[in-house]
Amino acid sequence: MYTREQASQLRQHFWTTFGQYLSPQLSAEGCKVNWLNYKTGVKDVYFRMNADNRRGYISIELAHPDTELQELVFDQFMEHKTMLHEALGEEWQWLLHTSDESGRVVSRIYKEIAPVNVFNKDDWPALISFLKPRIIALDDFWSTAKYSFEG
Repeated sequence: MYTREQASQLRQHFWTTFGQYLSPQLSAEGCKVNWLNYKTGVKDVYFRMNADNRRGYISIELAHPDTELQELVFDQFMEHKTMLHEALGEEWQWLLHTSDESGRVVSRIYKEIAPVNVFNKDDWPALISFLKPRIIALDDFWSTAKYSFEG
């Protein structure tokens, strides 16, 4: 087991390493982008990546505090489901109104890999190979779809 500080440092080291793998990659629009803190440009719509001692996942998270508005945005994504899955090359899981780590109601479209452990450096290549192409594919999808979510 790791102390809280050791776990935090190891997790930070993973994300730094992952960021270095992605740093030369330009966005679908040809711009430099902070892949680890991807800005969708749409309020309460986030692209999240996470890894812990059991799994890794990448998601589109809809976090509007008004659950009715959150559901409307979820429905908008449903209208783009075919385009999203084509861009990703796979189908993802769709959850309307679930809870995040803080207990807030969110909706999530996600894909996970398990079992992997971010605290085991031997699992890092699998995590990186899982996350990298998916965040790039999400960016490719978003470069076209985001305009229907603005406003």
